[in-house]
Amino acid sequence: MFTGLVEEVGTVAALEPQGDALRLTIEAPKVLSDAAFGDSIAVNGVCLTVTDFDERRFTADVMQESLDRTGLGQLVVGSPVNLERALAAGARLGGHIMQGHVDGTSRLLSRTSSEHWDVLRFSLGQELARYVVEKGSIAVNGTSLTVSAVGEDWFEVSLIPTTLAETTHGRLAEGDVVNLEVDVLAKYVEKMLGARAEGRADGAEG
Repeated sequence: MFTGLVEEVGTVAALEPQGDALRLTIEAPKVLSDAAFGDSIAVNGVCLTVTDFDERRFTADVMQESLDRTGLGQLVVGSPVNLERALAAGARLGGHIMQGHVDGTSRLLSRTSSEHWDVLRFSLGQELARYVVEKGSIAVNGTSLTVSAVGEDWFEVSLIPTTLAETTHGRLAEGDVVNLEVDVLAKYVEKMLGARAEGRADGAEG
């Protein structure tokens, strides 16, 4: 489990294609301060397992499923990535509950800068639109953000200077691909309400 509070912006140090998988090595000394084999680290919001590490770098294997559903396959050596270690028991839940299971990808449509914040508008596919509401939570490249506006096929977030400086969002350019994870609570509510409605329908038929 993660909270979407990025701890460090790491750098892709190596990429090793393996047919239907990718071995990814990331330079990230901060998140490795207490690392162990098998630990979970969110990389741009994707939960990956540490398979090897030293004081400055860790390696993780990315399956084809993850490459198909996320933007990890577009990374190159030198790419910056948002990193977060799994939530420790008893830690403050500063963002929102996240699983590191990406629901889909999006593209940055526009960036509007003001004196104190930037407004970023992202594309929003119909398959995820029902889970995105104004003032609700969404994870963009592993960062817990509040939705400031929603349209038919887009949503916006307003980012303060700290978020822009401490994550990769300050470097995003129009057209860049990002990973999205919608609020898991919304998906559970939808499933439970759907099951309840089906139960009522079955009862009515009987």
